Amino acid sequence: MHGVGVPVSALHGPSGPPDVRFRVVAQSSRVRLPSGDEVSALTFNGRLPGPELRVRVGDLVEVTLVNRDVPQGVSIHWHGVDVPNAEDGVSGVTQDAVRPGRSYVYRFRVDEPGTYWYHSHQHSADEVERGLYGALVVEPRKAVEGADFVALAHTIGGHNLLGGSDREARRRVAAGTPVRLRLVNSADTLRRFALTGSSFRVVAIDARDKPGGTPLSGRTIAVPAGGRYDLAFRMPAAPVRLAIRDQDDGLVLEPGSGEAAPTAQFGPDFDPATYGASAAAVPRHFDRHFAVDIGRRLGFFEGGVHFGWQWTINGKTFPRMPMYMLRRGETVEFSLSNHSNIAHPMHLHGHHMLVFARDGRRITPWWSDTLEIETGERYDVAVFADNPGVWMFHCHNLPHAAHGLVTHASYEGVTTPFEMGSDSGNEPE
Repeated sequence: MHGVGVPVSALHGPSGPPDVRFRVVAQSSRVRLPSGDEVSALTFNGRLPGPELRVRVGDLVEVTLVNRDVPQGVSIHWHGVDVPNAEDGVSGVTQDAVRPGRSYVYRFRVDEPGTYWYHSHQHSADEVERGLYGALVVEPRKAVEGADFVALAHTIGGHNLLGGSDREARRRVAAGTPVRLRLVNSADTLRRFALTGSSFRVVAIDARDKPGGTPLSGRTIAVPAGGRYDLAFRMPAAPVRLAIRDQDDGLVLEPGSGEAAPTAQFGPDFDPATYGASAAAVPRHFDRHFAVDIGRRLGFFEGGVHFGWQWTINGKTFPRMPMYMLRRGETVEFSLSNHSNIAHPMHLHGHHMLVFARDGRRITPWWSDTLEIETGERYDVAVFADNPGVWMFHCHNLPHAAHGLVTHASYEGVTTPFEMGSDSGNEPE
């Protein structure tokens, strides 16, 4: 990725005075959970999760990341935000890892309202699990009336959390209040949520509107690792329970009626491919077509020292994975298929994918940046190449990425001066 061309470091965010500023400090911490258990964590600002960052559409955001004492270094990736490439926060691709005692400034403008999150992209399989993550909410320019909650699911040291709690939390919401629940999965595997006590609509997926959806009851919302779903409903006169399958944590919204919260009911999984109206028109023509065929095979890795199962893309193993070359202004089709024995939530940095076909059949299109591909499934997606850079494209089951399930989508004429690997100190996965 070296050579003559535009370096990613030139593709930075806008200058000028920011509308909002945040200071985020990465540090080692001991955190006591509501159950009384303590965990040894890496934290942003001493909290699990990190501080919830709320901004408005059009804001120029400035975030200063400080590494107090995380020895491996840190970075911040703005998951789902289509930032300029230099602000993407991937060690060894868009920046060097921030070493202890050092700082780094990110600047970007947010143009799309929605639910996002942020996390370290240095040793991410370790640092995210240990606590370097948080929610980013972009609100519409005009304030919306009602209650707005982020429900961020995570697992740290064997403890399941919703927000900062390993126990069920309770919040008071007056009957008749419009409610928006923002489901975020920052863990490594899919989480299944159930909302019991009210019908609801799915109004957004991965920070893009899902238009035309009708009210649902008894449906389970399966959120991939890294994914986000927004639910909307009007608070009834009785309590509502949000639960996660096989977990003790959760959230109860109470109107003050004194009634007991309903028992969680998990039904069939919600299917975005059959819900609501089309999020956008599917292109009639594609300039490029790429296959992303995920598999697994036995082989040597880590310089031939170890032998075992390796993830493959198009039959190739890391670091010889295919790189997908794009040209600005093109419309590109990716066909993602999974021939391994486990699901993979594939995350493309810097872009959203318009999902328009499953297993060769047209479906109701929706936008996604983190798409769960089950064993034996194939999805066809459209990507509009309008954000030049060198972009990671990887499984967001982060241990999978750490073991090689990662490639890049790179624009012609863009290079990176940064290097990956233990010698450089930059190890994004």
